[in-house]
Amino acid sequence: MFLIDTVILVTGVLLLLGIASSKLSARLGVPVLVLFLLLGMLAGSEGVGGVEFEDYRLAHGVGTLALAMILFDGGLSTALSAVRLAWRPSALLATWGVLVTAAITGAAAAWILQISWLHGLLLGSIVGSTDAAAVFSVLRSGGIGLPKRLASVLEIESASNDPMAIFLTIGSIEVLLGDMRFGPALLGLFATQMLIGGVCGVLGGYAGGWAANRIELNAPGLYPVLISAFCLLTFGMAAQLGGSGFLAVYLAGIVIGNRPLVFRRGIRLFHDAIAWLSQIVMFVVLGLLCFPSRLIEVGPKALLISAVLIFVARPVAVLLSTLPFRFTWQERTFMSWVGLKGAVPITLAMFPLMLATPERPLQAPLLFDVVFFIVVVSAIIQGTSLAPVARLLGLERPRDPEPPLTLEISSLRHVNGEVVDYAVGDDSRAAGRLVRELSLPDGAVIAMVARGEQIIPPKGSTRIHAGDHVILVLGPGVQPLVSQIFGRDSDARGLIPARIEFPLRASATVRELQELYSIEIDASGERTLAELLCHALKKETPGVGASARFGPLELRVLNVGADGRIEQVGLSILPIAMQTQQPP
Repeated sequence: MFLIDTVILVTGVLLLLGIASSKLSARLGVPVLVLFLLLGMLAGSEGVGGVEFEDYRLAHGVGTLALAMILFDGGLSTALSAVRLAWRPSALLATWGVLVTAAITGAAAAWILQISWLHGLLLGSIVGSTDAAAVFSVLRSGGIGLPKRLASVLEIESASNDPMAIFLTIGSIEVLLGDMRFGPALLGLFATQMLIGGVCGVLGGYAGGWAANRIELNAPGLYPVLISAFCLLTFGMAAQLGGSGFLAVYLAGIVIGNRPLVFRRGIRLFHDAIAWLSQIVMFVVLGLLCFPSRLIEVGPKALLISAVLIFVARPVAVLLSTLPFRFTWQERTFMSWVGLKGAVPITLAMFPLMLATPERPLQAPLLFDVVFFIVVVSAIIQGTSLAPVARLLGLERPRDPEPPLTLEISSLRHVNGEVVDYAVGDDSRAAGRLVRELSLPDGAVIAMVARGEQIIPPKGSTRIHAGDHVILVLGPGVQPLVSQIFGRDSDARGLIPARIEFPLRASATVRELQELYSIEIDASGERTLAELLCHALKKETPGVGASARFGPLELRVLNVGADGRIEQVGLSILPIAMQTQQPP
């Protein structure tokens, strides 16, 4: 048997065990990364597998590629609304928060391990950031429902704090090796990482989305590959120019994921699969590097450093970083507890092993073993307790049930519209109403209602129940208005955008607008929009384009039937400056 045949066999066995571990993880409430690491340790030289593996450069390469794909997939599934909601606290946590965590942990490590303060700072820098793969895995796949703003802060922080950790790690190593001193050079390194990484990420994302929508490929399966190529290209260009490739691919994912995209669902499914494969491979490979006997030796001291990191450094960093923002003490406490460590610290711990010289060993083996121990402790203690802690703090909210089926329209051309699945909650305005009572805007059609294992063809007499999945086909620009009806209070429906005109049936009543859209009009609730406009304009048959203001609202005639009756009305929210002006 050739060597490659054995490698393929072992790889297949490890992948199957990794998939089985993910299923076991959900049942036991243990983060999947713990089981993947354990699988690697069992397969390693001191485990039952007996696989000899101590190639740190290869492991670093595997970890870097895998983490890039995981971050890109995380960006694809991050809504731009979540970024707007959470970018400021996330940015402080990803920079200032990492620095504070590294400094406190480094000081404790220097005292506990009896090493120099610079070596302590190096260890603190390595474990200073939260790990995106771990956070995404626990928050998105672990069954934990959180308030939208809190979940967004934690996810965006974990995906964007790697540049700071890498900067501090490389800076500490450069200073220890005598190649650099603390000062402007270090600050320049950080600015370069962030600036170049950010620019490459945005440009790469726009280029990838443009290419996918413009290039007509013969095989639909090539579109996900094309997007993956732009992911790797973005990472490589950022790294070659001296920027952060990790930040670049995350931003590229956000840009691509929030643009109209051909074959969108296929692209998302492909990269979700790649992210899972990357997690399995990355954590199993990192587990292979572990020697349990060495972990036992450093265990007591590493446990003390873990305690300082979890109970002192992270809470202080969260408190100092979130002081300018309005968070409750429960939210700050939970943010402090979600300081999950994962692949990034282990990957960064390989830097001293690769860059150390005989004259300056950098305490590399000791640091690697301590970091590995800290990651395992963090994953076990923090990862397994996130749901109970969220429940104890009153932050857990029910997750939307998975739809029993999905409706997919695969388009290889850009279409001006989208298919949206709404999970109807008890606090949704649509719950308990008949379809004909919903006053949906023109351009919004209910395609299907999924209830349990049933598919219900929508009719005017169909009643929407809490727990239903309502799938709508939406024309351009109407989703913000539709979300007012089907969205949930706990998800913060958001405001209807100003100056965007939404087409409505002229037969919709004032009461329906008030109940479904929270739009207040000083008029009888039984009046239709057509009657309201005719009364305001003092005309029985106003022409197309005629408009009238009602406080912050403007109603405009969009369509008139052959009999002269108004059939369609445009509704728009006036900007604040226009609301203060009196109509002519």
